[in-house]
Amino acid sequence: GVGMGMTAPVSITAFPAEDGSFQQKVKVSLRIPSQFQANPPCPTDESIKIEERGGMTIYSTQFGGYAKEADYVSHAAKLKAALGSDAAYRKDFYLCNGYDPPMKPYGRRNEVWFVKE
Repeated sequence: GVGMGMTAPVSITAFPAEDGSFQQKVKVSLRIPSQFQANPPCPTDESIKIEERGGMTIYSTQFGGYAKEADYVSHAAKLKAALGSDAAYRKDFYLCNGYDPPMKPYGRRNEVWFVKE
């Protein structure tokens, strides 16, 4: 019952299949605004969970445009290639982040994050 407005980034946790595409399971995360973080409102929908995301070190790449699954998959593959085989990061998931409202046509920012182990 509390309106909190939209926050950025919208973060999608992707669980890649063998071919790099997304599995059917994804998790969408929204940042709780600062004024609500100490005592967030309790969700009324049981499918919504409040999680605390601890600090992390990431490998990241940024790109523009209206990002679709294929764009995130492509940029994840490029990031993987750029890192090579020596970088230690979580291989079972990665994060796809969008920073802009849907109506922003230009100068859009998207990122792929690999979480360092």
